[in-house]
Amino acid sequence: MRTHSTTPFGRRPLSLAMVAAQAATRDFASKPDASETVVHKWRLFRALTEAKGPLGITDRALSVLHALLSFHQETALTLPEAEAREGEEGDSPAPGIVVFPSNRELSIRAHGMAPATLRRHLASLVEAGLIIRRDSPNGKRFARRGQGGEIAEAFGFDLAPLIARAAEIENLAEEVRFENRAIALLREKITLGRRDIVKMIETGMEEGVCFAALSLDGQQIGDWDGLYGRYQALSGRYSRALGRTELEALAGELTAFAAEIQKLLETHVKQQKRSANESQTERHIQNQITNIPDLEPSLPEDRAEPPESMPEEPQANRPGGAETEAPVTGIGERQSSSTRTYPLGMVLQACPDIVDYGKNGEIACWRDLIDAAAIVRSALGVSPDAWKQALDVLGEHDASIVIAAILQRGEEIKSAGGYLRVLTGKAREGEFSLGPVLMALLRGKAAKAARERKRAG
Repeated sequence: MRTHSTTPFGRRPLSLAMVAAQAATRDFASKPDASETVVHKWRLFRALTEAKGPLGITDRALSVLHALLSFHQETALTLPEAEAREGEEGDSPAPGIVVFPSNRELSIRAHGMAPATLRRHLASLVEAGLIIRRDSPNGKRFARRGQGGEIAEAFGFDLAPLIARAAEIENLAEEVRFENRAIALLREKITLGRRDIVKMIETGMEEGVCFAALSLDGQQIGDWDGLYGRYQALSGRYSRALGRTELEALAGELTAFAAEIQKLLETHVKQQKRSANESQTERHIQNQITNIPDLEPSLPEDRAEPPESMPEEPQANRPGGAETEAPVTGIGERQSSSTRTYPLGMVLQACPDIVDYGKNGEIACWRDLIDAAAIVRSALGVSPDAWKQALDVLGEHDASIVIAAILQRGEEIKSAGGYLRVLTGKAREGEFSLGPVLMALLRGKAAKAARERKRAG
């Protein structure tokens, strides 16, 4: 009967983890069907790569294990029947799946790993219970062959624990794959939620949607600027280092927040439809009232209305009326129909550089912003004619916001005057809105802050 070493050579200590790995391997080898277990070593290695976190091993340790597996000539790992029978008698199987490379050869197959690093990662594989040391009396690794040339006894690294733990490793790999899929789905959900929230806030700002104050986490929010601040607070918690539990909590909060904003927009749409229906009903009633005298008998002359009190016939209904006076359409009418309200705080948050041009270095009201924009306009080289056209089309507030945005973008815009004329032309055609401009600046500012936090932390 062969005997096999169970303790490491030299000053290396024997840990309880080593004893547990040897006991588990011996128990597995004592099973009647142990020799029938066949493990594909490279498929198992792939599973080990996926389950390295739960097993507590590093990628460098896996490189060493890959090198050790390459010294086993067969692709399949299995216990010979003779070794399994010896396991029943109390000895663990060694010669059949023991590899005995020298440190030099092992270092070459581990891509030139330094000897000290190699020894450290071999120790971590032993401590993790993936291999067992079978040290010779003098610590050398070698094999003794019998009369027929077969290996009778070997000293080196026993790969039997990989066979014994193959099912466990596969289960751990499957759990890791399931966890990674769940995390990927949560990240997708968070990304979609953030996108939906930003676009719905943009729509609410552009359309001038008003709503009653909301209570979110004990905080009263009554405008879109406050909702965007709430979104920034939630979005700032997202990072690649979050685990599944934190991601589930964040995804739930973003989903609930998106549902609240969607409810606000849907309520606004329903109110508009209700108002339109009421207006249509009112016009229908007015038409009926107007047509009633045609169906009723004439009133006595003493009760009839004087002729001068009757409403005049619209110009368009008179003969030649359409030729004498055309409908009035112009810049003023377009400007009033496209007016949007953006909170001053949001504008200053998106364009903080313009504050330096305010009176006493601060902007406290819209008049301060308009005065600062007039100064910045001159500093940017915008001609008085271009500025006048912008004021006529956009109005003082929106034109000042555009100047603040141009200043904030700095060197990205080569010609501020030409850029302002282009935006004025688009606004004249009804193709320009300030909402996306401000939201893009806010997103860029948040992304820059996130990058700085990542570099600092």
